[in-house]
Amino acid sequence: MAELEIVFWNWWVLALILLVIELLVPGFFFLWMAASGFVTGCLLLLIPSMSVELQVLIFSVLSVVAITLWKFYGKKHPVATDHPLLNKRGQQYIGRVFSLYKPIENGEGKIKVDDSIWKVHGEDCDINAKVKVVAVRGTVFDVERAE
Repeated sequence: MAELEIVFWNWWVLALILLVIELLVPGFFFLWMAASGFVTGCLLLLIPSMSVELQVLIFSVLSVVAITLWKFYGKKHPVATDHPLLNKRGQQYIGRVFSLYKPIENGEGKIKVDDSIWKVHGEDCDINAKVKVVAVRGTVFDVERAE
């Protein structure tokens, strides 16, 4: 049975493939695996007698360490954005005042926001009342009567 032989550039090709996958699937996961493949290829270039098992071990350990470090770094240093509420649609409405679409009865009612109808919780109000959004719980707004 022939022994599997991996050359340094095989790791570099793997790194390139992982980079292409990273372009298609965002999240930085494959980027760190690609870096690990590149480093493994460089080590194999420097130490050509390295066994396949050791190469796979180095690649695996570097991948896990790099991804873990990135996760910790990402939690401690979140990306600053000029649109922090972009994917938090309900949060965008906190502090705004709206007319009721359906009166609040037994603590529940509805408001119309742009082209959407939202369920609201708050003190009972008639249809003519204005309410201010004070919090969002999932798809329900907590409101209070606006002055």
